[in-house]
Amino acid sequence: MKRLFLAPPAGAPTPLSGPVRVFNFTLVCLLLALVFWFSFHQLHYQWNWAAVYKYRHQFVAGWLTTVWISLAALGLSTLIGVSFALGQRSRFLPLRYLSQIYVEAIRGTPLLVQILIFFYVVADAVRVENRYLVGILTLAVFSGAYLTEVIRAGIESVGQSQLESALAIGLTGAQTFRYVVFPQALRQTLPPLAGQFVSLIKDSSLLSVIAISEFTLNAQEVNSYTFSTLESYLPLAAGYLLLTLPISLWTRWLEKRMRFET
Repeated sequence: MKRLFLAPPAGAPTPLSGPVRVFNFTLVCLLLALVFWFSFHQLHYQWNWAAVYKYRHQFVAGWLTTVWISLAALGLSTLIGVSFALGQRSRFLPLRYLSQIYVEAIRGTPLLVQILIFFYVVADAVRVENRYLVGILTLAVFSGAYLTEVIRAGIESVGQSQLESALAIGLTGAQTFRYVVFPQALRQTLPPLAGQFVSLIKDSSLLSVIAISEFTLNAQEVNSYTFSTLESYLPLAAGYLLLTLPISLWTRWLEKRMRFET
């Protein structure tokens, strides 16, 4: 019976079998489904999916908007994170202090406040009226501050002896970073990077405060039309899960692929 519920110890010669994995995963899913079924059943709620179904195109349009906004912000925030992580290690002191101030200021203030300031103050001052552009830039700047620290920690986790060995065999600074530092730093930072990417996608819901027609705002509008709260927000949760789950699974696959004995 223990073999059915307990995983083998780390480094065991016999890995966990497929049927045991499937059994335990199915068991957990059934238990969670039972908990949610019991909770919703106790509400005695009168479901009205027909009213919400009329606005299915609005859900799809909002979800697609969230997809492209999130993808653009993910790419830009990664670029910002790498740039400022290297800036914090720069010998040029103004760049180093600028990077540190950026990280502390962004991480120490709420995203909602940043969205309002960027849109109503900064964007207005430079005459940028495209709210989608402002939303993407704000999300990227916010997430980039967290990615900066994640990437910096990954770079600094590589031992000094490895850097010296790379230089001793004739590698240049760029080659050392590419072939020695980057692969190890990426392996160390994959779990927090995945967590930050998932958070960025969910944080895009705050862009509704500047009237960007993304997934959350459209769900709120459907709720105001139909007065069907659960029917409006349950698809919202499912839609975000559909976006975030592939990122988590992909990073787990990368972790396994890049795992090696030290």
